[in-house]
Amino acid sequence: MRMLVVGAGALGGYFGARLAEAGRDVTFLVRPARARQLAERGLRVVSPHGDFSIVPRTVVAGEIDGAYDLVLVATKSYGLAAAMEDFAPAVGPQTAILPTLNGMRHLDALAARFGAEHVLGGTVVVIATLGAEGEVRQLMPMQGLTFGEIAGGSSARVRAILEFMQDAKVGARASDDVMQDMWEKWVVLSTLAGATCLMRGTIGDILAAGGRETILALLEESRATAASCGRAPRPAFLESATKSLVTDGSPAAASMLRDMEAGRPTEADHVLGDLITRADQHGVATPLLRLAYLHLRTYAARRAREGS
Repeated sequence: MRMLVVGAGALGGYFGARLAEAGRDVTFLVRPARARQLAERGLRVVSPHGDFSIVPRTVVAGEIDGAYDLVLVATKSYGLAAAMEDFAPAVGPQTAILPTLNGMRHLDALAARFGAEHVLGGTVVVIATLGAEGEVRQLMPMQGLTFGEIAGGSSARVRAILEFMQDAKVGARASDDVMQDMWEKWVVLSTLAGATCLMRGTIGDILAAGGRETILALLEESRATAASCGRAPRPAFLESATKSLVTDGSPAAASMLRDMEAGRPTEADHVLGDLITRADQHGVATPLLRLAYLHLRTYAARRAREGS
C-alpha cells in the first residue's frame, strides 16, 4: 500500500513518521520550505514512546506522479481547500481518503470534491507540537488513530488499512461506527478548546481558579448538541471524558490555545462555530460555547486588523 500524508506538521509528521519507522511506504506532501527543512535535517520525533529520526520521502504540489492507495489528510481546517487542490492528482479510482480533522464539516467538502465513495471517517488522539528546529514533539503518551466507513460497518479497504498500520506505534483501530467516535471527540474538544481558550490556561489552571462548574457546563452544552443530532456520547465515554476534564493539575489544553498564543489562525469556525450552528438547528442553548467562540472571533478580527 502506498500512502500519501498531506502535511508534515505535528500530527501528520508524527503518524507518518511512525508508519515510515515501521517500514511502510509513506510519502509526505509538504510546502517547499518544509521540504527543504526535512531534506537538511530529516524528520525527528521526540516521544515518550521513544525518540527516532527518519529520512522522509517528500513531494511538493505539482510533483505527484500518480494515484496513492491511501491519502491521510492532516491539515488544519482552514488549509483544507488549498490542500485538496494540491493532493488531487493522488486520488485515483481506488484511493481512500482518511481525514484527521476535527468536527464534521470537512467530510462534506471532501465528498463534494472527490466523491463520497472515496472518503472515510477518522479521528486521532495525540498531543504534539513542532519544535524550534522542525522536530515533532509528542507532549503526552496518549495516541490513537481510529478510522472506518462513514456509513458504518466494516469493509475490505478498512481491513487493509488496519493491516497496513499494524505493528506501527500509532494505536490504529478500525471502527464499525466511526461517526460516533468523531462526535464524541468533538464533544470533548469543543469543551477543552472552549474552556482553555476562553480562560487562557490549562485545565489544571482553570480548576485551581475555581472553574470546575464552567468546564462541566461547557461539556453539557456540547453533549446536548451531540444528543440533539442523534449522537449522544456513550455513558462510559462520557464518564471517562468528564473525569479527564476535571482532573486537578491536568496540563491538558487545546492546540487551539497554543495557536492563539503563537499568533496563528485557529480552527474556531470548524470546531466551535459549526457545533453552535447545529445546536441552533435543534434549539439547544449554548451560551458558554458562544462566549468562547466570540472570544476566538475577536482574536481573529484583531489579527486581521493588525495584518497578522
